[in-house]
Amino acid sequence: MVLVPVKTPKVVKSLFPNYVWNIDTSEKIIYLTFDDGPTPEITEWTLDILKRYNAKATFFCIGANVEKYPSIFQQVLNDGHAIGNHTQHHIKGWKTKAKEYLKNIELCEAVLKSQITNSDVKAPITKAIGTLTVNLFRPPYGKITSSQGKSLIELGYKIIMWDVLPFDWKENVSPDECLNNVISKTKEGSIIVFHDSVKASRNMQYALPKVLECFSEKGYRFEVLDTIN
Repeated sequence: MVLVPVKTPKVVKSLFPNYVWNIDTSEKIIYLTFDDGPTPEITEWTLDILKRYNAKATFFCIGANVEKYPSIFQQVLNDGHAIGNHTQHHIKGWKTKAKEYLKNIELCEAVLKSQITNSDVKAPITKAIGTLTVNLFRPPYGKITSSQGKSLIELGYKIIMWDVLPFDWKENVSPDECLNNVISKTKEGSIIVFHDSVKASRNMQYALPKVLECFSEKGYRFEVLDTIN
């Protein structure tokens, strides 16, 4: 049984220094991220809450969901949020051969680029110079092999992990526990993982507004991950 902590330990980050776990900054900036969307109603609700607090976030999208709900994906773009690749079918890297895994990511990238090309709005992650670039990637379940990670980095991807994991998708985690996981562990430069999915909706929809309110009152701002080095 693998026990995953709310706060990613420094030793884990040091073992995988080429992955992005948090942003090194002394500024009051937090990086909210959302995995597994777009999802009808839930992603739209999330966008409405973010807009209330003038907060920007990064959405790691499943390609198949983008194909199903292109209008919701376009709303994410229209609201000025950043986009990341979360594979085409939400597959586990540990259980997938490297060639198949990379192909699934390539499929998702093609879907994202197609939708961005057809959009009237340039998402923050879209580069105007040269070809369209969607170079942020988060492995589903955080499960990726060393060889897969190395290949993606060679292809120009930035592998985005996390600093704080609220466990919003877990049924045995209460909404208050989910909220406390974020409030107690977040600091300047933290990357927080929420999920705009049906499974996580109970906890996420309880915690997110309170997180936004709490840290906004403390002078924090919420930004996208498109400008990381």
